[in-house]
Amino acid sequence: DGVSDVFEDKPKSKEPEIDITSLHAKIGQLTLENDFLEGALAKAGLLPSAKK
Repeated sequence: DGVSDVFEDKPKSKEPEIDITSLHAKIGQLTLENDFLEGALAKAGLLPSAKK
């Protein structure tokens, strides 16, 4: 009945599995957007010269 569950190697997690590929794609997209906006603001003279 439930005996095989006791001897399983993998612990059951309550958290859903994370898709690493989609996370990497999202990080890349956000990086491109930030770089684009930084360049546009710098061209317009609206970006402070000192970056954190």
